[in-house]
Amino acid sequence: MGASAVVVGGGIGGLAAAIGLRLIGWEVTVVERAASLADVGAGISLHANGLRALDVLGVGGAVRAAARPQYTGGTRTPGGSWLARMDGAALERELGTPIVGIPRGVLHGLLRAALPPECMVIGTEVTSVDRSDPARVRMPLNGGFLEADLVVAADGVGSRLRAQLFPRHPGPAFSGSTVLRAITEYPVELRTDFELTWGKGAEFGHIAFTDGRAEWHAVLNSPPGIRHADALAAIRRRFGGWHDPIPALLDATRPHAVLHHDIHELATPLPGFTVGRIVLLGDAAHAMTPNLGQGACQALEDAAVLAAALATERTVESAVARYDAERRPRSQSVARAAHQAGRMGQRLAHPLIVAARNTALRLAPSRATVRAVLRHADWTPPSLG
Repeated sequence: MGASAVVVGGGIGGLAAAIGLRLIGWEVTVVERAASLADVGAGISLHANGLRALDVLGVGGAVRAAARPQYTGGTRTPGGSWLARMDGAALERELGTPIVGIPRGVLHGLLRAALPPECMVIGTEVTSVDRSDPARVRMPLNGGFLEADLVVAADGVGSRLRAQLFPRHPGPAFSGSTVLRAITEYPVELRTDFELTWGKGAEFGHIAFTDGRAEWHAVLNSPPGIRHADALAAIRRRFGGWHDPIPALLDATRPHAVLHHDIHELATPLPGFTVGRIVLLGDAAHAMTPNLGQGACQALEDAAVLAAALATERTVESAVARYDAERRPRSQSVARAAHQAGRMGQRLAHPLIVAARNTALRLAPSRATVRAVLRHADWTPPSLG
C-alpha cells in the first residue's frame, strides 16, 4: 500500500512516524510550526521498548552509539541515603539492553538525518483539516492546500487537531507539578549513570551523557504559571542543600540554559486515536506525566505500529483501525501507571506518608525495581512486512 501522508509535528513521534512511513514506500511531508530546527531541549531516557521501536525504524544502532547506558543509579533521599538501586545489568540480561540516556537534541538530529531535507516544511502551522472527502484529507497551508491519503497528528500535548477532532474532550489537564531542567555546560564527575532523589513534594534527578555532561531536572508541586526571574537561583534555594552531586550539577549550569514547563497530561483518555484518515500519535494521543520515563517510548511504539499496520493491511481504513486497537489500550494503561507513579513518588508531601513510602522502598527486594521496569519496557515490536 503506497500513498501520501502529512505528519503534523516534527518532534520525536512525528519524525519517527515519517521514517516508518517512508520505509514502507509512502511519500511523506512533515509540517513543523517552529521557524528553525535547532537541536534544543534537555535529556531523555529510552527504555528497551523505545529502542526496539527505533530498531524497526532502522535508526536504533545510531541512537545506541550516541547514548550512554544506564547501568548504575537508583532513588535516594535528600540526605543521600539509598531507597532503591537500579541494576542496569539485570535489565540488559532480561531485555537485551539497559536503559540509555541521550540529549533530546542529539536524538532529534539522528531522526532528522534519516529523512530527506526536502520532506520537511518548517515555520508553518496546520490548524485544521478538511475531512469532507472520505478518501483524502485536505489542509490549508501557506495560502493554498495540501492533500494526502493520511494525516498523522503529532502536534503535542496542546494539539489543535485533537481539539478539532474531539471538540467535547476537555483537553490536557495540569498535573499539579512543574519541571525545571537543563544540560550542564561542561562535564561533571558523577558516580552513577542515573539518579532520582525524592523529597517532600519535590524530585531532583540526573542523566549522564557520553561526553561527561549531564541533564538534570527538578520537579516541584506547584500551581501552574509560576515563573522565576532567575530560575537557577530558585533551584539553588530549593535543592542546594541536597546531597552531592546536586550542587555540582547546578554549579555547572548557566542560568540561560534552564528550561521551565508546567506538566500537563491527558487525564481524561480519548475515546479513539483515529478519525477517518487522521491518526493521533504521541502526546497528541496520550500525553502522560514523565514519572515512568515512557512518554517518548510510547510515541516511538506508535510510529512502529502505524507503519506496520499500513504495510500489512489491505486498506488505510483497516490499518488505522488496527493502530487504534493496538495502541490505545497499551498507551492509556502506561499513562495511568505514570500518573500513579507520580502520586506515590514526587508528589507525596506529607511527612508521615513520605516516611512510610521510603520504608517500603528500602524493604522491597532488589528484583522489584527490575520488575517495575519490565512491566512497561518488555514490548515486542511488529514487523514492517
